[in-house]
Amino acid sequence: MSDSSWGAPPSVGQAGYWGPTAGGPVQGAAPAGPAYDAPEAQQTRPMPIAPGAPAYGGDQDDDRGAARLSGPLFRDETFQARELPAETQNPEPMSDVPQTPPAPQKKSAGRDLSAAIGVGVGLGVVIVASLFIVKAVFVGVIAIAVVVGLWELTSRLQERKGIKAPLVPLAVGGAAMVVAGYVRGAEGAWIAMALTALAVLVWRMTEAPEGYLKDVTAGVFAAFYVPFLATFVALLLTADDGPWRVLTFLLLTVVSDTGAYAVGWRFGKHKLAPRISPGKTREGLLGAVLFAMVAGALCMQYLIDDGSWWQGLLLGLAVAASATLGDLGESMIKRDLGIKDMGTLLPGHGGIMDRLDSLLPTAPVVWLLMVVFVGSS
Repeated sequence: MSDSSWGAPPSVGQAGYWGPTAGGPVQGAAPAGPAYDAPEAQQTRPMPIAPGAPAYGGDQDDDRGAARLSGPLFRDETFQARELPAETQNPEPMSDVPQTPPAPQKKSAGRDLSAAIGVGVGLGVVIVASLFIVKAVFVGVIAIAVVVGLWELTSRLQERKGIKAPLVPLAVGGAAMVVAGYVRGAEGAWIAMALTALAVLVWRMTEAPEGYLKDVTAGVFAAFYVPFLATFVALLLTADDGPWRVLTFLLLTVVSDTGAYAVGWRFGKHKLAPRISPGKTREGLLGAVLFAMVAGALCMQYLIDDGSWWQGLLLGLAVAASATLGDLGESMIKRDLGIKDMGTLLPGHGGIMDRLDSLLPTAPVVWLLMVVFVGSS
C-alpha cells in the first residue's frame, strides 16, 4: 500500500481551550464609561451591588453574592467623556452566556476514503473472480498491472528527472516475463528478465548518446522492480493450490497495511522513518506485525494444503517486514521525484504503482516461504 497508506499523522490530540472570565465592579471605584445626561443616567444606572460582595478580581466566583453587570458603570455625572479614549466611548456589554470552546480538530486520513474503499472493493472482485475461474485470466491481470505500472514509473522519471527509460521494450518484456514465469517457472522468468535488459540497451542506441547510461540504468531498474518481482505472483499460481496461495499473499499484504494504518492513525506517536515517510510510526509497524501474524496463522491453517498455524505466524511476520520496506522504498522514490503519487488512475489510491508498492517486494518472500513450508507443487 501505499504511504498510506499508514501510520499515523505526525501529531494527535490537537485542541485549544479558552474561556471568558467575569468579575463584579468595585464599589466606589473610578468610573469606567462616558458621562450621560440625567435622564439617560436614570435609564442606564448600574444595578445595586449586594452587601458583602467581593471586589473585582477577588478569589471567589462572582455568583456568590455579587451582581453580574452587563452595561456601562458610572456614577459621577460630571465626568467628561472627552477625557476617555475613543474605544471606551461606547463600550459593548459583556455577554452573560458562556462561550463554547472550539471543537477539537479531527484527524484526517488524507484521502477520499469513500472512493478508496469503492475502488478497493472493485479491484478485489476482479482479482478474486479471475483467480478462481481461470488461472490464465489472472495471469493477464498481472501483465496488465505490470504494463500500467511501468508506464507510470517511466512517465514520472521523464517528467521529474529527464530520464528516458524506453517504455516499449520494458512493456513487451515485462508482459513476457510474467507469462514465462507462469509457463516455464523461475528459469523462464530469469531468461525473460535478461532478454528484457538486453532489449533496453539496444533500443536506447537509436537515440543520441547523451544520457544513455542513466536511461538504460533506469530501464534495467524498472524491469527488475516491476515485472520481475511481479513474476513471483505467477509462480505462486502454478502450484496445485495456487489460487489459495495467491489469495493468502494478497490477504496478508492488505491486512498488514490495514493494521499499520489503523494502529498508527489511532496510537502512533514515534516516527518510524521521518525523513522518508513522516506519517509512518513504530506503533503502526507493531500493528502491521500483529495483524499479519494473526491472519497468517489462520490462512496457513485453513487455506493452504499441509500448512500449519505456526508457519503462518512466521509468514505474517515476514510479510509485515517486506510490505513495510516496500512502502518505504517507493516513498523514497517519490520523495526523490518530488511527487505525492505515481499516478491518478485509481481515485482515492493514486496510481497502480501506489498499490503495488507493498505487493511487489512481498511476492518473492511469500513464494520462498511457501516453498520451504509446503513445497512448490
